Amino acid sequence: MLALDTAFLLLLAGSLSRFLTHHPGSPATPWVIGLSAALAAAQLTGSRLLAPPRADASDAGPSGEEGAGEDGAGEDAVGEPAPSNQAAIRPSSSAVGHATRRTAAHAIRRSRTAAGVLALVVALWVVLVLLAPSFAWCAVPFVYTALRTLPTKAALPLVAVLTALVTAGQARLPGQADATLLILPPTVAALATVVFLTMRRQTARQRALVDDLVRTRRDLASTERREGTLAERERLAMEIHDTLAQGLSSQQMLLQAADRTWDADPDTARRHVRTAAAVTGRNLAEARRFVHDLAPAELADGGGLDHALRALADRESAETGLPVRFHLDGTPVPLPPAAQSALLRIAQGGLANVREHADASAAALTLSYLGDQAVLDIADNGRGLPPDTSGATGSRGHGLPAMRARLRQLGGTLTVESTPGEGTVLSAAVPLHTGRPG
Repeated sequence: MLALDTAFLLLLAGSLSRFLTHHPGSPATPWVIGLSAALAAAQLTGSRLLAPPRADASDAGPSGEEGAGEDGAGEDAVGEPAPSNQAAIRPSSSAVGHATRRTAAHAIRRSRTAAGVLALVVALWVVLVLLAPSFAWCAVPFVYTALRTLPTKAALPLVAVLTALVTAGQARLPGQADATLLILPPTVAALATVVFLTMRRQTARQRALVDDLVRTRRDLASTERREGTLAERERLAMEIHDTLAQGLSSQQMLLQAADRTWDADPDTARRHVRTAAAVTGRNLAEARRFVHDLAPAELADGGGLDHALRALADRESAETGLPVRFHLDGTPVPLPPAAQSALLRIAQGGLANVREHADASAAALTLSYLGDQAVLDIADNGRGLPPDTSGATGSRGHGLPAMRARLRQLGGTLTVESTPGEGTVLSAAVPLHTGRPG
């Protein structure tokens, strides 16, 4: 707006200077000077009235439409409302409706004010051109004002009328007729109109692209949050299944055994109760570990995976009466925490299945380092799995699928070898160098 007003005032001053130089003592001089001053005042007053409000204006609506930009009034008139710059605010539906109505009323008032100011300025200019044709070129800024403040269908006829008046004014100037002066006004008007409309279309297209980008980024962030939530839920479900649920199952079995032997063998019953209390203590430690970092409590002392598996085998043998031995094959190498946690959870889950379903008299844990991968074997001499159920999920909904999910995240595999009546071997393998760090 400042550049437009400056150009207009320069053209007006130049035209007035030319008139006073070429027509000294003309009886129309007072009228020309008065109309020039009125035209300048009307143009500057209209610019102030149509100027966009400050971004920090106290009367800005909740969606920020009133501070949309310099071209806000014109874009409202042609149906291109400016985007909100406060999208983070989420008012109530009633507040949104009130703000929308207030913004629409404001746009109508601005459009009417723009049309009225433009009509006044053009009327003053027409009278001035009739008195002094040298003021014809002052209409150049009006072309931009008309295109900016009026709908395109209304602005184009006005631009054509302004161009015709400028051409007629140039034809009335004294001196030899020059075809260039007759061709120049339509050319300038056409060029200015094409440039302005092209820039407005490009601006609208860029705004639409930015809106699409913002919308796409918001949808992508929402999708990532949702997928992250689902993945975390699945991980927590596996953690709870492999720790707390198995511990509660062990407590139930021990307390049931204590109840059966309470009268016949009180010492054995008390031993079962003490063992159940120890299991409860470990479950409590696991629950507290979940609150902190969800790492297995057995790995918290830094003893390594082989130490944790050996302790698991000893504890299983002491608490359940099922002999479980541990064997280490190969030279241990550092494993990522995520791989250690996964293999330990798989060992716990495998032994829980052996204890509850295999009806075995012995089991074994074997941790092997084979150069490019670490393999954990969980073997028992129980009744085995039927061929059609080796991949089933089990009644609790997890088990083997949960183990496969853990290993899949690490690039590992799970293999099940079982023959009815001859036991089962679960083999969990993880690569040594591609496991995802925990």
